[in-house]
Amino acid sequence: MNRDVIITCAVTGSGDSTDKSHLVPVTPQEIANASIEAAKAGAAIAHIHVRDPKTGAPSRDVALYREVVDRIRDADQDVVINLTTGMGGDLYLGPDEDPLALDSATDMVGQLERMEHVEALLPEICSLDCGSFNYPGGNYVYISSPDMLRLGAKRLQKIGVKPELEVFDLGHISFAKQLMHEGLLDAPPLFQVCMGIRWAAEATPRNFMNMVDNLPAQANWAGFAIGALEMPMVAQAALLGGHVRVGLEDNLYLERGKLASNAQLVERARSILENMGARIQSPKEARETLGIKKQAAPALIRSSA
Repeated sequence: MNRDVIITCAVTGSGDSTDKSHLVPVTPQEIANASIEAAKAGAAIAHIHVRDPKTGAPSRDVALYREVVDRIRDADQDVVINLTTGMGGDLYLGPDEDPLALDSATDMVGQLERMEHVEALLPEICSLDCGSFNYPGGNYVYISSPDMLRLGAKRLQKIGVKPELEVFDLGHISFAKQLMHEGLLDAPPLFQVCMGIRWAAEATPRNFMNMVDNLPAQANWAGFAIGALEMPMVAQAALLGGHVRVGLEDNLYLERGKLASNAQLVERARSILENMGARIQSPKEARETLGIKKQAAPALIRSSA
């Protein structure tokens, strides 16, 4: 069991959750405030997406990320900033008779464009989805190819941002190990074990253990499950020796029928962990555990990959 646990809060995500809960933050100010409130509740890390303030739709707008990050860095409350790079991989194929007639929902850009906000803002951590996989929605495929990942990992090494290796299935872990073998990931690597996302690894205790058993021995890792299994998997992650993630990206409810805020989900996770005999790491301690340094607001990096 891990008795010194880092809590990550994924505060908004990119799903269609804004119509389901008024507590999902949308504007840069709301997202920054949610990150700060989660930190006050015990989260050492805030995992951040941004949304179009008018529509609530997911966005890759660097200006929106900049406003969120500036607000967090200007706040009195310390928190490790973790920005997603998952936007820009959405491929909606056309009908079977013409699969290359891509649906208008397709948002497909190269790896470096997916990371423009990371280049500009230099968070301590950013996510790196370690493989392509199917999502619900018929012909929807999330694309993260081997060469995209090699390019992204190499660039993150150069700019000094720690990749959080999001793994949704065993093959993703296998490829992350290949990146390590090729010298594209600095030790110790950081993994996020993602459970319950269709159509990837189902959120069962046995599957979770199997995923963890396949991680490199020297890795730091956290894990989460979506929906009603969010809090049970908080307990299992700690029991298996890892850190945890909660937040409105993964689950909207504190209990059946009761909508949650990000801070409430962090408080619930903290209570579970402390009742298990664990203590919660501060942002400063989390940086030491993960081998990262607090970043100051940077100038835009313009050097080539």
